[in-house]
Amino acid sequence: MDTLTRMRAFISVVEAEGFSAAARRIGRSKALLSKYVRELEDELGALLLNRTTRQFSLTEAGHTYYRRASEIVREVDSLADAVRESSGDVRGRIKLSAPRTFADAPIGQALIDFAVAHPQIVLEIQLDDRFVDLVEEGFDLAVRITRLENSSLIARRLSPFAIKLCASPGVVEKYGALERPQDLVDKPCVIDTNGRWLSNWPFVGDNGQMFTVSVTGRIEVNSPMAARAAAVSGLGWAVLPDFIAEPDIKAGRLVPMLDDRMPKGGGIFAVYPHRRYLPAKVRVFVDFLVQWFRTAEG
Repeated sequence: MDTLTRMRAFISVVEAEGFSAAARRIGRSKALLSKYVRELEDELGALLLNRTTRQFSLTEAGHTYYRRASEIVREVDSLADAVRESSGDVRGRIKLSAPRTFADAPIGQALIDFAVAHPQIVLEIQLDDRFVDLVEEGFDLAVRITRLENSSLIARRLSPFAIKLCASPGVVEKYGALERPQDLVDKPCVIDTNGRWLSNWPFVGDNGQMFTVSVTGRIEVNSPMAARAAAVSGLGWAVLPDFIAEPDIKAGRLVPMLDDRMPKGGGIFAVYPHRRYLPAKVRVFVDFLVQWFRTAEG
């Protein structure tokens, strides 16, 4: 059995966090994967995994080997992708990290549309609102909704992004329109605890500097979709991603306010690690997303 096969088996076990889960994911037996990993350890003369009936963990050598082995396998796969691309045959598995906000909103349809359009590509989507380490955790790329900071990653902008301060028409009628951000202090607000601001909402001052207003309300929820539903139901003002709020704004169920005071410059980005060769499957996926958003915005 060649080293590359053993290497792939080891990577599968690490990423699935166990032999049984890896066996189910890739369609091999648990015994066969255990055999491959044991042979790899014998070949290296080092223990890579700590195995007990209750725990599974990487040794220090295992961490080092996993990181480098993942890079090697990606390079090998990139080479195969390049050859397939030249013959018009792009296939393989894409491991994608995306925030729940993205997948739950209407724009998450972009992922479904890609899967329909490319039946030879397996799209493994892991929804997580934290910023994953793409290299360390073996992701091909991630979709991020943010202001892009300095990064060692390559980023491609898919769409602009802004936040909206909204309330239902009934709330506006009852409490009056907001004239300045500070008016929120004694108004009911819906707090999204999954957002980075929690109850300290950001605004832009007269001098262009950012400041925050501390708000309170009767409902706190860790989902912008649930925050949207609460705002539509009249439970108060909410700060929402524009792609979640816009359908309700257009339908008159939500009223936006203080747009000139809301932070600007955010975006939805596809980000991926610096690599010598970008896998064709990843390039095809990113190109698809760019075109999908361009069509949606057009």
